Amino acid sequence: MKTLPLRWLLALICLLITGTAFAQAAPGQPAAPAAPASGTDYVLGAGDVVRITVFQSPELTLETRIPESGTINYPLLGSVTLGGLTINQAEKRLAEGLLNGKFVKKPQVSILVTQLRGSQASVLGHAVRPGRYTLESTNTRLSDLMALAGGVAPDGSEILTVVGTRDGKPFRTQIDFRTLFRGSGGDDITIHNNDVVYVDRAPQIYVYGEVQRPGAIRLERGMTVLQALAAAGGLTLRGTQRGIRIQRKGADGTLQESKPSLQDQLQQGDVMQVPESLF
Repeated sequence: MKTLPLRWLLALICLLITGTAFAQAAPGQPAAPAAPASGTDYVLGAGDVVRITVFQSPELTLETRIPESGTINYPLLGSVTLGGLTINQAEKRLAEGLLNGKFVKKPQVSILVTQLRGSQASVLGHAVRPGRYTLESTNTRLSDLMALAGGVAPDGSEILTVVGTRDGKPFRTQIDFRTLFRGSGGDDITIHNNDVVYVDRAPQIYVYGEVQRPGAIRLERGMTVLQALAAAGGLTLRGTQRGIRIQRKGADGTLQESKPSLQDQLQQGDVMQVPESLF
């Protein structure tokens, strides 16, 4: 039997190594399972499946579903109410029970939500797809929820009103929709179960008279008289910029009329009349 030349042996070894590497990188490998929810400000509720562990005490590990009563049966402690608590609060309650009962000297309790109960939040008003949406994780952000709703509709306001409860107290805040995408993330708050996001109608002004498209116009920030004329399609052949009048409701509710310049800024509810040229 002849011995293979050295260069052939080296080529065969390279082919075997390449084939093994290709097989390991082949598509179709199962993806790693998604990490369970662990947002510490998530409020536990009926239907959540939680895994409770105590450091260096494996006998106290428990995975259970929180019932409608919100109370679970935990080793050594018996009945413990976790429903309505945040994850941090629930961990503290269990740790205090183990410490006060002298079961564990320095208990370090960790709670992981392995299955959400189907928490939901609502988007109402002038969104593209208003409705009720399921929160798929404990750290769903306002931007995530608005993405599910398709964002703000063309006639919707940029100011979002979020209403809910935090720590058992009523919660209400207003957030500029545009700030959610500026990178800082400060206003992109976490959405909780049963939160409601309301999108109001955008502020409007009204233009009538000698313009191409009279009627209601969305009031953009800093919009001037000249910009409003452009948004209304411009002047008709008989229209003129001279003599434009603005009717505005004063603080006492009475209408006040003025003759603005083209660079004056408009306010919500202004009514702008564009006159007909006499020549």
